[in-house]
Amino acid sequence: MLLIELFVFIGTVAFAISGSLLAIQKRLDIFGVILVGLTTALAGGVIRDLMIGKIPPTNLAEPQYFLVSLLASLATILFYEQMRKFKHSISFFDAIGLGVFTAVGANAALSFDYSQPFLIIAMGLVTGIGGGVLRDVFLQEIPQVFRKEVYGIASIAGSIALIFSSDFVPPVISLYLCLIITFTIRMLALKWKWNIPVVDRKSKINRRTLNS
Repeated sequence: MLLIELFVFIGTVAFAISGSLLAIQKRLDIFGVILVGLTTALAGGVIRDLMIGKIPPTNLAEPQYFLVSLLASLATILFYEQMRKFKHSISFFDAIGLGVFTAVGANAALSFDYSQPFLIIAMGLVTGIGGGVLRDVFLQEIPQVFRKEVYGIASIAGSIALIFSSDFVPPVISLYLCLIITFTIRMLALKWKWNIPVVDRKSKINRRTLNS
């Protein structure tokens, strides 16, 4: 489990940096940048724990996650210009974070003896994308997961893999499988620019006009 814990810290740092970078681009003050960075890194886990009845949430009860997120946000403020040059590296670590948090979230539901597949998938999804959704809402952006990118679907696929494999392999193997599948789908989507089709409002309007 040590490797998973290492990945959790990597994902936490990546999410905190990505949130802080976007907050700086939106010209928030220092407090705002730090708050958005912390929200991006920690909010998904907090929401998950509240939903499954884990009180207090792990991200609040164990200060190391807060401190790591805080340091990552401060480092982003200090080295903003240098970090902007590593946009693709941030996307790579963000994908690791998505995979790790999806695996940890889905496994948290299992560890509380929840067996309903929908709930397990939902907890993986909430943990993986919750912080990013709140980040975008705070910054008055349409959340990334809603903008045709293959992001949430990668998380869902990873959680499904964890559910199906948990009865046949040790739990740690299920975790790694969930992480790898989520990460791989996300990176392939970035590389090959896979997108989810959007609704073509114009064609629907034209069709209505013709019918009338």
